[in-house]
Amino acid sequence: MNEFGKCFRIGIFGSSHGPCVGAKVEGCPAGSRISEAAIQIELDRRSPGKGPISTARKERDRLEILSGIRNGKATGGPIVGLVRNVDKDSSSYDAFLRVPRPGHADYTAMVKYGGHHDHRGGGQFSGRMTAGLVIGGAIARQVLQKKGVSFLAQTVQIGKVLLKKEVPFSIAERIVRKNPVGCADRDTAEMMKEEIVRAHEEKDSVGGVVRCTILGLPVGVGEPFFWSVESAVSAMMFSIPAVKGVEFGSGFRCASMKGSEHNDPFAARGGQVVTKTNYSGGVLGGLTNGMPVDFRVAFKPTSSIGKPQMSLDVTTKKPVQLEITGRHDPCIVPRAVPVVENSAAAVILDLMLQGGMT
Repeated sequence: MNEFGKCFRIGIFGSSHGPCVGAKVEGCPAGSRISEAAIQIELDRRSPGKGPISTARKERDRLEILSGIRNGKATGGPIVGLVRNVDKDSSSYDAFLRVPRPGHADYTAMVKYGGHHDHRGGGQFSGRMTAGLVIGGAIARQVLQKKGVSFLAQTVQIGKVLLKKEVPFSIAERIVRKNPVGCADRDTAEMMKEEIVRAHEEKDSVGGVVRCTILGLPVGVGEPFFWSVESAVSAMMFSIPAVKGVEFGSGFRCASMKGSEHNDPFAARGGQVVTKTNYSGGVLGGLTNGMPVDFRVAFKPTSSIGKPQMSLDVTTKKPVQLEITGRHDPCIVPRAVPVVENSAAAVILDLMLQGGMT
């Protein structure tokens, strides 16, 4: 099932080298002002072809809205949006039906679908499918903007290069959108870019970490246990191809902390209840506590690399040396920044609608 959500529901469709990819969005409150231009801006952030740090595949990703928006407002019916696949080359993919690429879904898809899957460009397993997540999330964040909720995702690690400083939200928001790696510090961004270029020159790839911060959420968004903020957001994040880890607040560091260190003391500020620290990542008991929701998403290195790799001919069961050609991102993290940001918006709107908080 390629659908997510209860009240605000996103269904993604298409395939990497098929006619199009897109999303069907249900549950957007009727009358909500939805700007197609704002959705296009988010798609442009995700689109490929941004020099040596990205794939050479050039897709304009021009948004087409087929239904659900009239005169700039949601009609209450399903919103269907898509982008056409234009610059596609499927010539190198047939070989992977017999010799699966290490790190890819070629083998698992082959077994699950009995060889009937669309293998071109990775088909429905491709990162290109995230265009639909961006469309749905860009709709959600416009609804949430009216409620004073804002989102910022940023690259905080590429390979061994880490962002070591804390940049205020308002400053980071401007810088992130102005550099190709989506980092909130210009000097670190340049080092990250060099790390990606170096991997590309070595016919290799690198991974990284995207941090997402959500401001303006009221206390009590989320549900205990199965639809907690953490479980819902994590489920969406792990639906993004190449994600291998999600952590909130202190994350895995909490295992080495004592309770006296990790607990966030309550205090009053401007008549509001706050916590002095935010090791919990803005979530207590699965519910938002009024502090910024703060989480990180780890992405593995891109599986398609130019270096020779060993694989297996699944027909003859003999080892084969595989060299992958074609156009691939040496690092997918920069293009994942708007995907994380907008996907988070879709989850938060769904949780708020579930709780009757919109």
